[in-house]
Amino acid sequence: MTAELKKELRSIFNWKKIFFVLLGNTIYCAGIVAFVLPTGLVTGGTTGLGLIVNHYLGIPIELFAAAFNTVMFFLAVLILGKSFALTSLVSTFYFPVILGILQKIERMQSLTDDPMLCTIFAAVTIGVGVGMVIKAGASTGGMDIPPLILNRKIGLPVSVGLYAFDFLILIGQMFFRDTEKSLYGILLVMIYTVLVDKVLLLGKNQMQVKIMSDHYEEINSMIHQKLDRGTTLYKTESGYLHNQGFLVMTVISNRELPKLNQFVMEIDEKAFMVISQVSEVKGRGFTLHKHMIS
Repeated sequence: MTAELKKELRSIFNWKKIFFVLLGNTIYCAGIVAFVLPTGLVTGGTTGLGLIVNHYLGIPIELFAAAFNTVMFFLAVLILGKSFALTSLVSTFYFPVILGILQKIERMQSLTDDPMLCTIFAAVTIGVGVGMVIKAGASTGGMDIPPLILNRKIGLPVSVGLYAFDFLILIGQMFFRDTEKSLYGILLVMIYTVLVDKVLLLGKNQMQVKIMSDHYEEINSMIHQKLDRGTTLYKTESGYLHNQGFLVMTVISNRELPKLNQFVMEIDEKAFMVISQVSEVKGRGFTLHKHMIS
């Protein structure tokens, strides 16, 4: 085993990552067992494909998921490489096991018969579960693999591939589901797709603040001393009077925004502030530890 592969294994199989991959898969399966299967909703992914196979061939969903995920895993090894395939290893074998275990708990299959409640809660559990797995740096395996292969071979965007496969799987279920359940299923896929993105950005959103003021030096020092945040100064010129000055730009957390606003108003109540949300910030003070620069 090469040193590079050993490093890759240590990166992938750490306890924290494995915990969130297992938890995410468990939440995902719980939503399927409690809200999708009892009400006959249509859904995408490996589960949706399993519902089609179960209807026409009678093969249990958990057995199909195990076989399909295994095939996709070895396909990923051959085409996408060992390092990527290893990220889906835990999900590949854990997903069908936990799905089968949860299906044996009768209480989980009688929580509610309301189709709208089932759609909403299924979307929440699936979206949160899948989002947790991906955020942990792993893959859920299964139907994640074909879009990635198409992206590698023909350059098709992964998001387009995922939507295309989910759409085809939904159509396949519409032949044996009534129209209303199919519509609920489409809503289900739309909601959990949005939630996956939200989970991936959870805790990463920050606020970017740009401040125009004649007292920019005081504001700049205040941000350093009272908020312990870095700043960047941009040389500016006003468009009407052509007055020259500096714009103070900083990135802070949502919780720090009221404090910053208060401190700026105390220095200059006429300060012009532009506030916008950014999806993610990398670097010192955010993804790297702070350290004083002398």
